[in-house]
Amino acid sequence: MSITESASTTSPYIAAVDLGSNSFHMVIARIVKGDIQLLHREKQKVQLAEGLNEDLVLSEEAIERGLNVLRQFADTLQPFAPQSVRVIATYTLRRAKNAATFLRRAKTLFPFPIEVISGQEEARFIYQGVAHFEHFSGKRLVIDIGGGSTEFAIGDGAQPLRLSSRNMGCVSYAKSHFPAGKISARRFNKAIIQAEQELEPIISSFRATGWQQVVGTSGTIKTLRDIVVNFGWTNGPVELCHLLQLRDYLLNFDNSAELELTGLTDDRKLLLCSGLSILIAAFQMLQIEQLVYVDAALREGVLYEMSDRMQHLDIREQTMYSLLQRYDIDQAQANRVKGTALALLALVRDSWQLDDEDALLLGFAATVYEIGLHINSSGVQKHSAYILQNANLPGFNQEQQSLLACLVRFHRRKIRADEIPYFSLYELPKVINLLVLLRLAVLLNQKRRDDFLPPLTATAKVQYLQLQLAPEWLQLQSVLAADLLQEQKILKKIAFKLEIPTLQDLPDGAVFTELAS
Repeated sequence: MSITESASTTSPYIAAVDLGSNSFHMVIARIVKGDIQLLHREKQKVQLAEGLNEDLVLSEEAIERGLNVLRQFADTLQPFAPQSVRVIATYTLRRAKNAATFLRRAKTLFPFPIEVISGQEEARFIYQGVAHFEHFSGKRLVIDIGGGSTEFAIGDGAQPLRLSSRNMGCVSYAKSHFPAGKISARRFNKAIIQAEQELEPIISSFRATGWQQVVGTSGTIKTLRDIVVNFGWTNGPVELCHLLQLRDYLLNFDNSAELELTGLTDDRKLLLCSGLSILIAAFQMLQIEQLVYVDAALREGVLYEMSDRMQHLDIREQTMYSLLQRYDIDQAQANRVKGTALALLALVRDSWQLDDEDALLLGFAATVYEIGLHINSSGVQKHSAYILQNANLPGFNQEQQSLLACLVRFHRRKIRADEIPYFSLYELPKVINLLVLLRLAVLLNQKRRDDFLPPLTATAKVQYLQLQLAPEWLQLQSVLAADLLQEQKILKKIAFKLEIPTLQDLPDGAVFTELAS
């Protein structure tokens, strides 16, 4: 039986796809007694970052290169269920102003959702890949030089302590400092100085944290390590003297296309000088003595997190708990709103085609909707959204983070449809449906009491929700009734109909006021 045949039957096969700035990678693995067993790897050179211009617009040629590789990956992954594949996009799609164009076109030929992640989240995945791949007792610094960015992480065991992503990569630096493979001492100096400037903001905090081992990962550092080993300059760790020796050797050539070195493949020639410059800067600024190479990185980190989620160990749960503690959120109220939101979701789940992931994200939004009280109670929804949009949220990709911020931003008062962002992973009707559920859950728990709500009944269809509330109970809640009337008007402005029959059946005068929107 083939790998792909097994993937659709009984074996726990999973796949991780990394849409990097230099290459696209795919790794297929299986879970064996809670551990990851790698089975198949594919790598395709794409150089997306080369197609990113000064205005951060991705060229049509670069988009087509990426889409062509996704077509190939889609064929290999055809038997896999959606939940068994995770696709991560990094620097270039994180930065490109027209990333949405790429993602829309990718949807038509690649059936798996593409998650664009933050630089810190990328660094976290890289660290997790190394930590799970090779045990080390003590703190270690992990460095990964990518096509558009370089990630730095310090951790102890499986726990990352410091994470940073710097906007310097072997493709972008090759383009700006070593165009067409040109080599000179001046070019090296300018590239190294720019990299050192980019590193300056993190130097103090990283040095203060400290480490006992430095690890390099991925293709650029592997290539540099292989070259210095093949020269016979070292048979183990890489040191700064080896990198400077390699730079001096390269200055004997005018163009990197002339290079014929053991360990240097043709597709790496034009990136050698830029990658070397970045690593020299890292050694000098962080005062690194030795670096060892480990053959694990982002993809392996993604696989291990997928395995954890299958065992119901979701790092996002820990992230939410940390927010609860850090911002001293009223946990009792958060639990009330979350319980009501999820109870409503269960009633309309089939009608609105919502799934477990939607329930999870709605629950997260309900948990932290009041996080902005830490700033001010006036405009709390705006403060909450700002915190969630800009905080480091381990485990969340950029769209999940933006969805949380969006739901919380409009959990009360007016909904500004033009401020709802475009989502590649979530259709607008789903965003609106989740928002309606959160708004109702917040409204219905405004008295902050555990014994307040009667049993709820709801039915739904497209852009419509009917909520049944006991008339004798609602008749006693004049303020809530006024709020629900106002909510009907607010939702009507975004073409959503909220119907509450018992509200219309109240005797004249039962609702004596309407609160301002």
